[in-house]
Amino acid sequence: MESLLPSCHCRGNASRSLHLPSSGLSVGSSKANFSSRWVPISTKARQIDPVNYPSLKVYGKQSEESVMEKEEPIIPPVEIPLRYSSGGASPLGVSESQNGINFAIFSKHASSVVLCLKYLNRCAEDSNSELVEIPLDPGKNRTEDIWHVCVEGLPQSGVLYGYRFDGPKEWERGHRYDSTVVLLDPYAKLVSGRNFYGDVTNKQCHFLGTYDFESLPFDWGPDYKLPNIPENELVIYEMNVRAFTADKSSDLDPDICGSYLGVIEKIPHLLELGINAVELLPIFEFDEFEFQRFPNPRDHMVNTWGYSTLNFFAPMSRYASRGGGPLAASLELKQMIRALHNAGIEVILDVVYNHTNEADDRNPYTTSFRGIDNKVYYMLDDNSQLLNFSGCGNTLNCNHPVVRDLVLDSLRHWVTEYHVDGFRFDLASVLCRDTDGTPLSAPPLIKAIAKDEVLSRCKIIAEPWDCGGLYLVGSFPNWDRWAEWNGKYRDDIRRFVKGDCGMKGSFATRISGSADLYQVNQRKPYHSVNFVIAHDGFTLYDLVSYNDKHNDANGEEGRDGCNDNFSWNCGFEGETDDANIKRLRSRQMKNFHLALMISQGVPMMLMGDEYGHTRYGNNNSYGHDTAINHFQWGQLDSKREGHFRFFSEMIKFRHSHHMLRRTRFLAKNDVTWHEDNWGNPESKFLAFTLHEEKHGGDIYLAFNAHDFFVEVTIPSPPHKNSWYRVVDTNLESPKDFVPEGVPFTGTQYNIAPYSSILLEAKPLTIH
Repeated sequence: MESLLPSCHCRGNASRSLHLPSSGLSVGSSKANFSSRWVPISTKARQIDPVNYPSLKVYGKQSEESVMEKEEPIIPPVEIPLRYSSGGASPLGVSESQNGINFAIFSKHASSVVLCLKYLNRCAEDSNSELVEIPLDPGKNRTEDIWHVCVEGLPQSGVLYGYRFDGPKEWERGHRYDSTVVLLDPYAKLVSGRNFYGDVTNKQCHFLGTYDFESLPFDWGPDYKLPNIPENELVIYEMNVRAFTADKSSDLDPDICGSYLGVIEKIPHLLELGINAVELLPIFEFDEFEFQRFPNPRDHMVNTWGYSTLNFFAPMSRYASRGGGPLAASLELKQMIRALHNAGIEVILDVVYNHTNEADDRNPYTTSFRGIDNKVYYMLDDNSQLLNFSGCGNTLNCNHPVVRDLVLDSLRHWVTEYHVDGFRFDLASVLCRDTDGTPLSAPPLIKAIAKDEVLSRCKIIAEPWDCGGLYLVGSFPNWDRWAEWNGKYRDDIRRFVKGDCGMKGSFATRISGSADLYQVNQRKPYHSVNFVIAHDGFTLYDLVSYNDKHNDANGEEGRDGCNDNFSWNCGFEGETDDANIKRLRSRQMKNFHLALMISQGVPMMLMGDEYGHTRYGNNNSYGHDTAINHFQWGQLDSKREGHFRFFSEMIKFRHSHHMLRRTRFLAKNDVTWHEDNWGNPESKFLAFTLHEEKHGGDIYLAFNAHDFFVEVTIPSPPHKNSWYRVVDTNLESPKDFVPEGVPFTGTQYNIAPYSSILLEAKPLTIH
């Protein structure tokens, strides 16, 4: 095969190497910064003529300049018989072709591109192992804006790769090129970095792509099938893969704590709780040590939430067991998803396409997009400076055609390769902005996701706001496909249950499916994802235990985190031994959960709320890889017969009552509001009956957010039926929830302060 490249560089470690101080190739600045594994061997290194050397020989530790010349004697080499051709422009990333391994990458504005290769298995044995660099000829290895090369002789796996890019040095025009930094391919399907999460001995590791064309396709099993749960049937459990089993109280083998395999071991808990979908905090590759790149108030923290994406195709490699690396992570993630699916649980990924890990221009962390084509991948202002609608220093330019295709390719990859069931889009309003940041009424990316054939079976959920003030709750462009995190539901439910005045009407609207927001065109109640608690903000326990956030541990003097939490500490800030306050807090948590589970729409709860997890008032705990975020299995055991039982039974009650999971909005005959006091802002009591037409299995509900008892007249049950009390949150377990119900024969019910009840109508013959 004819060599079409002008030259090939081989870099290793030599006595006359140029050594720059660092333990990582780059820590994100625009200055040269190399690791000992990737040092440039000499400023006098010579280029190889690949025509004269069709089998490239790479030398490791050599004396003098470590150059390769035909005239000089050579030390026995490590043979790597590599040959090159121009390759193809499609597909992007790494692919296997008849002629070898094809590499293709986009850059419109680069003037030169160098492919860098290295053997993965040698890195562990020799930190000074060789780097092969292949400069690409713009005349032969570029098709429009795609740079490409095919390499023959590479193994089918076990190779690291990256790129060096050079181009205009004009910051004032938006370019950020730096040829000293080896960059990660945006289309890399696997990413290699440090093997163990939180390994402090390897903080400054470099992240490079790798590939695997050697392994057999994953065996999903002969009886495997996707759950395909209708949206109105979902009960979503928001969780963090690592935090779910990282704590010693998980009682798992330490090798699988905090891993994909750890989740598999705890599926019985999820089934006992009753949820049927998990929404995973980001599992795309991220750098947990990104806060520690330079001295700053947050340099003591470890990114445990993962909202800082390095690559949109690769699973988080340090969620593999036993430090197994990227190939093991890919395999074990599939094993986890298969196990969840076999248990009837869908998998929704929390995805972050609004920004990347590369930060801002003040403290950049250049790992990929910034150094490849900053002007294309990021939104820039009129002065060619980074726009920041994400609050994280940069904003991905999602509606640029190149970036739009990258996002779509990424989503399809997760659906076809990993069988995920849906996506929740972080700060999705960013995806509704034009390339200059202007809001769009019909964003091309949002429409493309809604209309895409591969994604047609997926749940697509927007977090319909961003940090630039684009608040789209109820008005997110949707094409009757997109669901939304309903932030108004969260706020209105919190305010009513804690006893704010004037909230009764809003409370009724929210638990009825938020028709004021979603009864438009063909949208349905299940396009409202209802939640009281999510990962960012207070936990449920903290919502009823703290009036104010307590974020001192974050290092920002309390400036971070939301100030408008609509929380109430029930009379004392934080932990207390006061029995009355503890009972009140318990009632309030049950009230919130009851309201959530009887609301029309899709309920979502947060991992840990089923036992009352506390972060001690920290409402922005993204940087704590500790018990602040870790699921406490010992606490679960202590709450299993009380708090957990109520939460589990309430979820199962929802599953067994179709009237709580309607596919249409409530009509006049579906509900009776026992209310003639809507206009009184001081009224904090609401009672209503949901009607079940076929069998008369009505449900009566009453919520008392007053600080005094309210005696209420219970309406007559349907013909040939009687009321049975299922829930009274004022009662202690197990009386607070009785699945079969306790017969109720009176006409009056005295509802305690800050409590709620649920009565179910059943035929008289059923006991």
